[in-house]
Amino acid sequence: QVQVVESGGGLVQPGGSLRLTCAASGSILSIYDMGWYRQIPGKQRELVASITNYGQTNYADAVKGRFTISRDNDKKMLYLQMNSLKPDDTAVYYCNADVSISSRSYPRVYWGQGTQVTVSS
Repeated sequence: QVQVVESGGGLVQPGGSLRLTCAASGSILSIYDMGWYRQIPGKQRELVASITNYGQTNYADAVKGRFTISRDNDKKMLYLQMNSLKPDDTAVYYCNADVSISSRSYPRVYWGQGTQVTVSS
């Protein structure tokens, strides 16, 4: 079994910062791409940022220059540093990880349960 758990969400004022953390654990052979997504009620889940196991990053236009994604492969951790937060960043943030548990099976994507980020004065 593989578990993906996010933490670090909360309430922050506009212009403030938060750091989200995602921990992957369980019977993991390798982790490939990892990413952060967000979703608000009534809308589709959208990509915020992603990172390959080699460190290549990709960001949604709405967060470029404000958010930074990073990972620690040894610790199986993913991070999202969010600066200059805006009310439009309010959402549930989800982590996902493309995980291989065996050399005899294809990788699959695992999702966390989400962490709420609220940006409000």
